[in-house]
Amino acid sequence: MSDHYLTEQHHQLRAEVRTFAQSAVAPRVAAMERTREVETGLVRQAARRGWIGATIGEEYGGMGAGHLAKAIIDEELSLVSAAVGAAVQASQLGTAMIIHYGSEQQKRMWLPRIAAGECLPTIAVTEPGSGSHVLGMEMTARREGRHYVLNGRKVYVGNSHIADLHGVVARTGEGSRGLSAFLVEAGRPGLTLSAPAGTLGLHGFSFGELHFQDCRIPVGNRLGAEGDGRDIADSSSVLYGRPNLAAVALGIHQAILDQTTEFASERIRYGRLLAELPNIKLKLGQIQSRVMTARLAVYHATHLLDIGEGDDAALFNTKLTGAELLLDSARAAMEIHAAVGLTTGTPIERYLRDAHHIPAPAGTPDVQALRLAEVALGTSKSQWAQRLASVLCVKPAVTAPV
Repeated sequence: MSDHYLTEQHHQLRAEVRTFAQSAVAPRVAAMERTREVETGLVRQAARRGWIGATIGEEYGGMGAGHLAKAIIDEELSLVSAAVGAAVQASQLGTAMIIHYGSEQQKRMWLPRIAAGECLPTIAVTEPGSGSHVLGMEMTARREGRHYVLNGRKVYVGNSHIADLHGVVARTGEGSRGLSAFLVEAGRPGLTLSAPAGTLGLHGFSFGELHFQDCRIPVGNRLGAEGDGRDIADSSSVLYGRPNLAAVALGIHQAILDQTTEFASERIRYGRLLAELPNIKLKLGQIQSRVMTARLAVYHATHLLDIGEGDDAALFNTKLTGAELLLDSARAAMEIHAAVGLTTGTPIERYLRDAHHIPAPAGTPDVQALRLAEVALGTSKSQWAQRLASVLCVKPAVTAPV
């Protein structure tokens, strides 16, 4: 059923990404796990292939391939290394702010560089005291003439230590219209980074903190109008953050299925292969079902964006479904592997650790469920896919073969 959404171009892209992942990424995974050092080279290689710019229009040097193509890139990279997949999707997310709200001058300046792999952007919204509550942020941007002066701290910034450009949301006033967004070059005086923190999983992924102390940027670095910050943060999270992370989850999920079926097809218990035991077959069947469900959710939601019929609820659901079903399958896979799965040399324990990084970013499962409850009750105000349809849609519209 998922193939219904795919064109020949999608299949070609998958083959290209899979070849890169197997030849370039796979040989680096063990070292990334062992050293836990931030991996820069592989992300830059992926960027130079144009994959950060999957949704950047061809007029700016991008692929113009659309959101389903972006999901396939993230899925295939994450099948081999969720850390690399997470890094690529993080910069795809950072790109969204410029695509949706950048001035023509800003687009001409930054999008060709991103598309060529010369610039890795981030999005920096979350703060220690606010989490998913965007309006709770305290970082300030004070205007002084032709500059803004930024002071505050951002946490859990994907690609924090390897990025060239940060999309930062800060408070310029009171209330919901008191937030504004800015582009801050990595080398700006007054911007410093904390040392990378140790994490449960995604070893090799830079997921750190930015500190701003009297960091001055030109007014021309502001994205959109003053007061657009909440809209910029929300739209980027809904339209890119949720499907991106669902695609990363899908890659991990498929890896779990592949690894577990291989293990069960080789391991002997009670004189039979594990895969022949009824209780193991039930678990494998449930994992297979979850993978199919998660893939349909991702492909459906991103395909709708590509044809100009995007649905915010479908994007909420794909993040919720991807995260929750992945954790269910990771637990079931660990039960099948038993004690073998606890050793660090077994891929399944890496998949389990990486899976736990999916639920929190771009809104926890509870946040997604609350948004879906609003849809059910008819009180939802989120219509980003409709409001930005002309920017999201692939031109000419991509349609799947019938």
